[in-house]
Amino acid sequence: MLTKVLIANRGEIAVRIIRTCRELSIATVAVYSDVDRTALHVRLADEAYALGGDSAADSYLNTPKILDAIRRSGADAVHPGYGFFSENADFARAVMAEGVAWIGPPPEAIEIMGDKISSRRAAERAEVAGVPGTNTVTASPDEVTAFGDQHGWPVVIKAAYGGGGRGMRVVESAADAPAALESAERESLKSFGRSESYLERYLPWPRHIEVQVFADARGHCIYLGTRDCSAQRRHQKLIEEAPAPEIPAEIETAMGEAAVKVALACGYVNAGTVEFLYQDGEFYFLEMNTRLQVEHPVTEAVTGLDLVALQLKVASGERLPLAQEDVERRGHSIEVRINAEDPAGGRFVPSPGTITRFRRADGFGVRTDAGYDEGDTVSQFYDNLVAKLIVWGGDREEARRRMLRALRETEIEGIPTTIPADIAILEHPDFVAVRHATAWVEQRLDLSALAPTGPPAPPPGDAEQSPLVEREVDAEVNGRRYRVKLWVPDVTTAVTAGATGVAAGGGRGTARPRPAASASASRAMAPSGGGSVTVPMQGTIVQVLVSVGDTVEAGQAVCVLEAMKMENHISAERSGTVTQVNVAPGDSVGAGDVVAVIE
Repeated sequence: MLTKVLIANRGEIAVRIIRTCRELSIATVAVYSDVDRTALHVRLADEAYALGGDSAADSYLNTPKILDAIRRSGADAVHPGYGFFSENADFARAVMAEGVAWIGPPPEAIEIMGDKISSRRAAERAEVAGVPGTNTVTASPDEVTAFGDQHGWPVVIKAAYGGGGRGMRVVESAADAPAALESAERESLKSFGRSESYLERYLPWPRHIEVQVFADARGHCIYLGTRDCSAQRRHQKLIEEAPAPEIPAEIETAMGEAAVKVALACGYVNAGTVEFLYQDGEFYFLEMNTRLQVEHPVTEAVTGLDLVALQLKVASGERLPLAQEDVERRGHSIEVRINAEDPAGGRFVPSPGTITRFRRADGFGVRTDAGYDEGDTVSQFYDNLVAKLIVWGGDREEARRRMLRALRETEIEGIPTTIPADIAILEHPDFVAVRHATAWVEQRLDLSALAPTGPPAPPPGDAEQSPLVEREVDAEVNGRRYRVKLWVPDVTTAVTAGATGVAAGGGRGTARPRPAASASASRAMAPSGGGSVTVPMQGTIVQVLVSVGDTVEAGQAVCVLEAMKMENHISAERSGTVTQVNVAPGDSVGAGDVVAVIE
């Protein structure tokens, strides 16, 4: 069995893995960027090593730094979580070259299935039909136009080396092709380190159905059931449930068997998810995610299996402890992703900031998986997932009612979240009757009544005025964290010691200190108006679309802002002539900053 696991990730999934490892008496090693020095996953791990930097490229996507942490910690295994390096064959090979176990599929399987183009080819070899599309890298907008003219508009551009909706664009017409392809490639490069894309026919009203598969190194592969992930915005999931409702048993069985065929076709090992689009009684292979999915807890809830524990067993060389006929499902489970976004008006604006209050739901059949705690700051540099709320019920309706109760019981202050939108989805008759599809949230769900969330709370006052008390804190020395005792101000927010790298921890029987909010993170989300075009969130300008002297129309995009790994178009609210452009690509901006002036 493994003895020490380094988690090459952050946030909720790192916390999730740490907890299962602790139950199995496996030591854990966290890695962290400068932004995450006091993050929850760092506080919970047995050891933690600094990667430095703020962006993913400087930290969680920096192979030499992570390999150095593996060597220094003596870890005998690496779990990549999801995102970042989880589907990177080169990173997996680099880990294995260190003599360390990789808790995931073989690099060869990652290459086949991590590249969505080659995964389509593998599915064809396994005689599993896919969505009509291309099996080559899209080289130019002309190819998008040709594909659309042949198969009909709209079409979908997809990242060949990604997932989760990153680098995905729906193209309505040939005129939109150049900008859509450029945007898709840019977002894919930032999220996954690769910019290649391919094309698919756009299905107008499909449901997104997943099948969880598991395989061991002895060629034994099973499926654990289906999940429905059709409630989405920006091609990213908001609500997932297991099993997928309103699918005939024979079709569900056919999906499971097809998923196993796809997995076996690429020599798969460990946990994986085969995704399908389901429409009019037919299902089409979409892609295979060669990792643990964000939504895996709903499968755990209905099967009673800890999927991370299974991952660790398989990575240790053990045989899967159950056969297909041993898989039993009971009841229904729903998961809601709680993201740091303001859903007012259906815009889902990314909203980083400091969580000033976090009260988790409780009760029978309720589980919260969170990557943050009260006092933690959600950074603009990473994914905006704050927590996942998972419930179980005897049937779908019981689970739906339980989720509504749990959502209303959950209190998060300091940042806006998607909870109001989640409630609106769960209460809607279309969701209740399973009439929704992947485009339903954006095309038919009316969120116009949701009011914008007010500005986040200001940072706490001067901590130096508080009395001193003895606390255990974490000190970083040469990139490794140690627990020490210091006299610090008696406040509920953390005090960091600047250049010394001292960060707050928590003493026994006392409230654990937390980091104070940065000035940029706590700025109010000022709405744009009049002739000044302002940004509603902090982030980085990736493209400026106008110049001084240009004539623009109301609603026309002025620039593209990247925040929380998503691109957002900042638009003019009035027609006129651009008289000022205050930003350039690469500039960092804060909420309320004026990027352009129109007169």
